[in-house]
Parts: sequence; structure tokens; C-alpha cells
Amino acid sequence: MKPLPLILSFLPLIAFSLLTRLLPSGDIGIAALVAALCAAVATVAVRPVWPPKVLNAASLLLFAALAAAGFASGSGTDRWLDTWGGAGVGIVLGLVILVLVPVVPFTEQFARQTTPKAYWASPTFKKINRVLSAEWGAAIVAVGASRVAAAVIGRGTSHRLPDLLLGTALPIVIVVYMLKFSKSYPDRITQGEAGAHAVS
Repeated sequence: MKPLPLILSFLPLIAFSLLTRLLPSGDIGIAALVAALCAAVATVAVRPVWPPKVLNAASLLLFAALAAAGFASGSGTDRWLDTWGGAGVGIVLGLVILVLVPVVPFTEQFARQTTPKAYWASPTFKKINRVLSAEWGAAIVAVGASRVAAAVIGRGTSHRLPDLLLGTALPIVIVVYMLKFSKSYPDRITQGEAGAHAVS
């Protein structure tokens, strides 16, 4: 699986997370709009365009809805969205990925770009992508939960440490781990199965 299309598909979530930190409070509509535009670009940039990648389509719908809510809301609602929507969007996206694992593991759509069609129906290919998609879904939920925890702990205080540790450092560690896991796990499974076939 090529890492670039996968990273491009996570770009909307990355852009949204950065913008909600950099833009003034109350600009969640702008952050979500930029994320939705990134998702639209990822949808047409990652080939083949049809059928659309589950992750790209879910990001586009989620951030478009959040942008509409952000622009339509009043200042009080906008502050609520800025605090909880910005942190909770990872949980929502991760849950979407987890729910779709039995139906369409999102990594399978990317893996098919570099895997011969003859292997698409193999149990090994299916297993690898179910595990990778489940791990990514759980990781994104964990990133979202970490940011929610940072928002809860940081409320009413001027200390930046909770946000730095839970809102920034821990999510980076989780994503780096998942990128390494996504690279190593398929090789471990295929080598293990090759060894088992050789012994038998």
C-alpha cells in the first residue's frame, strides 16, 4: 500500500486539527470548510476516482456538515463547536471507519492500487485490511478522545500543558505508530503464512 494516498486522505483531519488551534476561537466554520476542500481534492486526486474512497467520502460529508453548522451558528454555539466539535471530529471519523470494517475496510481500497487483482479475494488480503482498518479506526478514536480529554482538563485554566501533551504530542505518537504498523504488519502476516506453508 502506497503511503502517499493514505496520508492525502488523512490531510482533511490534519488540516482541521491544525486550523482549530491556529485560528481565533469561533472560526470553526472556516477550519471545517478548508478541511472539506482538502477532502474534495483528495477524492479526485486519489486514483481511481470511482468508487470514491470511504475515508475521503466520510471526511467530505463530515467536514461539509461541520462547516455549514459553523457558519450558521451564533457565537455561543460556535464556541461550543470550537471546543467540542474540533476535538470530537476524530471520534466520529474513527467510529465511521470501525463500523464499516466488516463491509468495506477503508485500507482495502488503497491496497488494491498496488496488489494484483488475483489476490483481492484471498483470505490473507482480507485479513490484513480488516486488521489495518480496525487499528486505524481505533487509533483515530483514540486521537479524538485524547483531544477531548485535553479540552476537558484545559477548561477554565491558562495552562497549556494538557493541550500540548494530550492534544498534540499523544496524537502525533499515535499517528506515527500507525504509519509504522501499516508498513510492517502486511509483511509480517505474509512472511508468517509463507513460513507456515513451507513447513507444511
